[in-house]
Amino acid sequence: MAKKKKITVAFPHMGNIYIAWSAALKKVGVTPFIPPYTSKKTLSLGTKHSPEAICLPYKLILGNFIEAIEGGADYVAMISSPGICRLGEYGSCIKNALTDLGYNTKYIELTLYDGIQGMYRFLREITGKNDPILFMRAIIIAMRKVFVMDDLDARLSYLRAREKVSGEAEKHFNKAVQYIMDANSNRALDKAKKLAFDELNKTQIDENKEVLHVDLTGEIYIVCDDFSNQNIVRELGKMGVEVRRSLTVSSFLKDAIIPKIFRKGETHLQRANRMAKPYLLRDIGGDSLECVSDVVYADQRGIDGIIHVSPFTCMPEIMSQNIFPAMRENCDIPILPLIMDEQTGKAGYLTRLEAFVDLMRRRKRKLAMGKNDEKPVELIN
Repeated sequence: MAKKKKITVAFPHMGNIYIAWSAALKKVGVTPFIPPYTSKKTLSLGTKHSPEAICLPYKLILGNFIEAIEGGADYVAMISSPGICRLGEYGSCIKNALTDLGYNTKYIELTLYDGIQGMYRFLREITGKNDPILFMRAIIIAMRKVFVMDDLDARLSYLRAREKVSGEAEKHFNKAVQYIMDANSNRALDKAKKLAFDELNKTQIDENKEVLHVDLTGEIYIVCDDFSNQNIVRELGKMGVEVRRSLTVSSFLKDAIIPKIFRKGETHLQRANRMAKPYLLRDIGGDSLECVSDVVYADQRGIDGIIHVSPFTCMPEIMSQNIFPAMRENCDIPILPLIMDEQTGKAGYLTRLEAFVDLMRRRKRKLAMGKNDEKPVELIN
């Protein structure tokens, strides 16, 4: 009797998210198909078959799917979202584009903000099973890998800004990622996490180096995906800048997936609703509310600067950037807005980063000199 062929499912790339979803699929007996990492070829394929004015994430996702289908994937899985971001329309547009191209691969959607129930329904549809225990194990290991990868990414940013030999931290990081990839159970993941951080911490650093601190905010796909933001975290690290991504997949999980009773502390969206006022009173789509609040949050923490990255034509982020000037009265922090599309050139992009880093460094030294010049106040009895 012939062995039943396992189905293969592909998701689009967005940073290291493939590590989490591939773990969940393996857990339920489905073969993950990891498309080639996003490249210029991916972008070219997506751009060729996309509407001209559509944003960069759409083009890259479509390109990921075309490469996955041509590589033999049985399913392509897309996330969709309610609300007033164009992401809610991506699914039907991409499905129609793939049909027009003559592909017969099955298309499936995972709806955001449906929480664990949405993930459960997705796994049930993919597998044809209804096994609550198996599905919960798959969901838990996937979410845990998301948090571990975001922690590793934050540690990499710390080390990269201080490393003595350029590129050493990233070399250790790539080895660390493989430990996390290979872990197929929660117990194995605990061991892999320790091994991964031990590997990363082998990086030799200069603890006395003058390091700048920058928060990276904007549209979540561009913030998390190194190809679409042209490796901004790496480039800034080479300039001695430690970067904190304000929007991460783990912060999204806390807001949209993890039940309230299991959350610890204030989530990003809760902080956004509190801090964005009085500049923005309600959600206007995308990550605009979070971006406005991130400027306030960075200013309160004394961060050296904040960079806002967004895809060309993204209306919510255009609105955010138009609010930033009004915030300068209360938020004394340098802000660099960067708009990304397939036409963004590397040379001009790096020049802007270098100028911004130079501005932050001079500003930081000037503030430090001002503090040193302050004389203590003498109390008169």
